[in-house]
Parts: sequence; C-alpha cells; structure tokens
Amino acid sequence: MAFKASVRHTSDVAIVDLAGKLTLGEGCGTLRETIKDAIAKGDRKILVNLKETTYIDSSGLGELVSSYASVTNAGGQIKLLNAESRVHDLLTVTKLYSVFESFSNEAVALISFTGSAAKA
Repeated sequence: MAFKASVRHTSDVAIVDLAGKLTLGEGCGTLRETIKDAIAKGDRKILVNLKETTYIDSSGLGELVSSYASVTNAGGQIKLLNAESRVHDLLTVTKLYSVFESFSNEAVALISFTGSAAKA
C-alpha cells in the first residue's frame, strides 16, 4: 500500500490523515511536503492522525520530529491523534510521547488547541 497523506480542516486546525507505512522514501517525503505546504498556507494548528499508519521506521520517527520542529519554529503547534498499537509502543520506547501531545479522541484533540481541554 502506498503512503498517503490528506489534509482536512476543522475550524482553524489542519488535520493531516496519514495512511500506510511511514518509512524512508515515499512516506517521509510525503509527510515532509504535506507539513511544509500546510505551514506555507498559514496553518499553525496541526493534528497528525496516525489511525491508518501501519508502521513507522526510524526515518519516519525522524520526520515526525522534523515536522514538530518546523511547525514549532513557525509559531504553531503539532499534536498526534490515534497513535495506536505498534506506533504507540514505538513512541513510548523512544520517549517521543514527552515531546508530542497525543490523543485518542479527535474532538478532545481539537479542543486542546484552544487550551481548554485536559490532556487525554
């Protein structure tokens, strides 16, 4: 399955839906370009939905960290949604959960951008 990224907007939050394997090559390049385009369009609140992401390798993790840096340097926030099973375990082992706020509920994640929701 080819890696896919699509962007949808809910209010002022850009939700980036990822599907497939986030690995060196197509996956990382697609994520990089999607985040870069979102920042260029003025998006500063970005929610990365990992629900359909089946695998992340070290390059994919690096690209998530790079995305975090890019969005933060642009004055924005980036958060994760639906980082489940193996992806969740990988983020826990690498301690990236201390970097990213992560949510399992999209509505709660969207509210978190306003600062009025507790971390899920």
